[in-house]
Amino acid sequence: MNALYPKFLVFLQFTLAGIMIVFSDGFFTSTYALSIFIMGACVGAWALNHNKLGNFNIQPKHKDGSYLVTTGIYTYIRHPMYTSVVLMMFAFFIATPTWIEGLAFLTLILVLVLKANREEEALITIHADYGAYKAKSKYFIPYIL
Repeated sequence: MNALYPKFLVFLQFTLAGIMIVFSDGFFTSTYALSIFIMGACVGAWALNHNKLGNFNIQPKHKDGSYLVTTGIYTYIRHPMYTSVVLMMFAFFIATPTWIEGLAFLTLILVLVLKANREEEALITIHADYGAYKAKSKYFIPYIL
């Protein structure tokens, strides 16, 4: 089960996002939702600008040859790609809020927290300076959480 757990979390993440997209009329139906979606896309782009595609793993486990990124948005939050996903999926939810999208959104947040916790367990054992980085940065929301 331990080897399948990271894959299972990724499967859940994409399934829940897919459910939200399918049951939504899209984020273009609301200026507010579109603004939040763009904000989420910008967070993701900023993260990718500092954490190149070959450095991270979509599964919450260590990737050989990866290095710890602490610049750009990573100065403020440790999991900006998850923040990006939450913002973009929140845009779908608020555009056409239904109970199924709300349930999928809340479950998606839980899955992303589980992924982040799993990643941090691995990073603390691999990168000697991860503890100091963790003390200076937030989880998902700059200066708050």
